Amino acid sequence: MIVRVPIRRVAGPGAAFALPSYATDDAAGVDLVAAIGAPLVVQPLARVRVPTGIAIALPRGYEGQVRPRSGLAWRLGLTVLNAPGTIDADYRGEVQVILVNVSERAVAIEPGDRIAQLVVAPVTRVAWDQRAELDETARGDGGFGHTGQ
Repeated sequence: MIVRVPIRRVAGPGAAFALPSYATDDAAGVDLVAAIGAPLVVQPLARVRVPTGIAIALPRGYEGQVRPRSGLAWRLGLTVLNAPGTIDADYRGEVQVILVNVSERAVAIEPGDRIAQLVVAPVTRVAWDQRAELDETARGDGGFGHTGQ
């Protein structure tokens, strides 16, 4: 299924820019790039907000999920801090990515580097049905390591 999403370039002059694109035919997400004009150094345990140079208009009933790139996380220790970050259908500002460096050394993000991926997904809305009791399950209220694994 293809969902048409209007997109607008908002990258400033001198900033690297690329339209989000799929790396392979079966990729779930498009790559987002750092729309910056100079390298950005992220110190250990520091977080930065990285512009992508785009604004999008998701259709009602969809969300954008900003997710880490596994290669950046594994090789450099850079990950999306609020993963997955959510872009609501009514947001029209620049898509930005909050990255955190969980490694022990500084990491440089270069202009145009792929920094995250964006997955567009349908949103399911809920209607709460308040009750005095919930149905019983084998797990019950066990959580946070309840299964011992």
